[in-house]
Order: sequence, then C-alpha cells, then structure tokens
Amino acid sequence: MTVQNAGIHHTAFTHSPKSGLAIEARGVNKIYDAAGRAHHALKSVDIEVPVGCIFGLLGPNGAGKSTFINIMAGTVVKTSGSISIWGTDIDDNPRQSRANIGIVPQELNIDAFFTPRETLDMMAGLFGVPKSERHTDEILEMVGLTEQANFYSRRLSGGMRRRLLVGKAMVHRPPILVLDEPTAGVDVALRQRLWDSIKLLNRAGVTVVLTTHYLEEAEALCDRIAIINKGEIIAAKTKDELLASAGQKTLHLSLKAPPPQPLPAALIALGAHWHFQHEEHGQHEEREARLSISFDPATSNAIDILQAVQAAGCDVSDISTAEPDLEDVFLSLTK
Repeated sequence: MTVQNAGIHHTAFTHSPKSGLAIEARGVNKIYDAAGRAHHALKSVDIEVPVGCIFGLLGPNGAGKSTFINIMAGTVVKTSGSISIWGTDIDDNPRQSRANIGIVPQELNIDAFFTPRETLDMMAGLFGVPKSERHTDEILEMVGLTEQANFYSRRLSGGMRRRLLVGKAMVHRPPILVLDEPTAGVDVALRQRLWDSIKLLNRAGVTVVLTTHYLEEAEALCDRIAIINKGEIIAAKTKDELLASAGQKTLHLSLKAPPPQPLPAALIALGAHWHFQHEEHGQHEEREARLSISFDPATSNAIDILQAVQAAGCDVSDISTAEPDLEDVFLSLTK
C-alpha cells in the first residue's frame, strides 16, 4: 500500500532500494564552530545498513551517535558527505527521506494530557496520513497499548510511554526505525519485553537501527554492528565477525589433584595460570582453584591443549570455556 500526500510517499516496505541498503552514508562530516573553536563531531563517516537487518551503532558518550541520527532526522545539518535513506538522498528530497524513517528518541516527549490514541492520530496527521489510511488500532496492538488506548498518557508507566514512542515513530509506516537508547533506565523485565517488540517489528520487515550503552543488548539483538569513537567509525562488521576478532578464548580446568609447584615448564609454555572461583554453600564459602589457559582459536584448539595438560601429569575432572563477548571487543577497540 502506498499513501501519497504533499509529495511524500508513505511506503509499507513495498519497494526496496536497488542498492539493497536501507541507509547509506558516505564521507559524512560534521564540524561545530563554538566560540571560534572547531569541533569535529563526525569524521568521514561511512555506514551501510542492509535492508531488513537490526543494525547496532555503538560508541562511548560523545562519540557522534546522536549527531549522526539528528542529521538523518533533519535537525542537524551535515558539513559534507552524503546520506541516502531508503534510496532517497537527504539533500535531494529531504521531505521524502524523513518520511522513510521513524525515530524513537531517548527523551519521553509525550503530551501528558493526550491519550495514546490521540497521540498517534495527531502524529499521523503531522505526517500527512489521511484518516482513512491510518492504522492507529493496529499500532496500539503492536506496542501492547490496546487496553490503555484511552487513558491519559500521564497515567502510563515508564515502559508504556517508551512503547508509545515506538508507536509514534511508526504512524507513517516507515521502512526504517531508529531507536536511540530505547531501554535506558528501564528494569530488566521491561527491557526483555522491549527486545521482543524490536524483534517482532524486524520480522514484520522493518529495518532497525539501534544505539545503546547496553552491550549485551546489542549482542542479543543486532545482526551487524558499527562502533564509532571520537567521530570515526573504527569497526563495521557482522556481530559474529566482531566477536571472532576478539581472538582469545579461555579454558578453565578443574583438576583432581593440584599440579606440582611451581607449574611444569610445559604448562607455563601454554600460558597456564591459577584461577580462583568462589562458590557459596549455605553459610560457607569455598574457593576452588582452577587452571586457566587462554588461547587463540585461529592457531590452537581446546583438544590439543587438554592433551598437553594431561601429558604434563594433570588429571582433569571438569572443563569449561569462556569466550569473549561484545564488551571485550568494545573496550579493546575504544580503549
């Protein structure tokens, strides 16, 4: 279905860009001039967001994430470069490019005396969607606010207000949804429900761009991830490629009897060291000593290491592995 009004086409994901990219940014720069001092907020940023993915944009505070989002939203003017949103250049057709995207901000910008139904209807009107083409009830159901549709928004919980923000961003049925820190300050149970909502939208065909400080959130949701630091993209890969780039895995071995001290040269050569794990049993705490060995899976494997440990005279009773997570990769790249 396509709705046309005032030169804007409201597409329900019917026509994908020929490039296969929902968002394509090339050489984007933003320089702020404050009191005669230039601040380079974005430095030749290149970003490619494939159609249909959940894309994570990660970075420390002040890295440039919000600046990039605000440029796409039309509230900040870039200094140079180009950005195409669903095949439309933001300079060639700014109205259409903004219609191609829905943005969920960090701030809860909701009128306290409007109901969710009134809020969505008003937002649809601002986007020029005729009454006959609005999908207010469908959106309310999608974000789980059907029962609260006629409550004043001031009566909604914080989690419900965040879901209402998602609904506001979807009134014109954009093919791209940008979520800026969507779970900031919410409890664990609500965060999980919001994750489920994001996955549901993605399965319905929406391309999702997510900025977050919760790295476990990006690891759980995202297909592709770009890490920005000090205005520069320092990594842009699939999640699996990023995790693989961390390299090191760690093997933890419980032994039936401690190895001789000092450690045999064969174990030292493997990089073995003691790792103490604390376990609580009722009111008592036990400290179990385990042998830990870190290795690069590209050049070594756990079976060879285990055989070397046994050859050194150690009798292994239990084994576990610890793999690097997105936090390890993020800290390594951003230092």
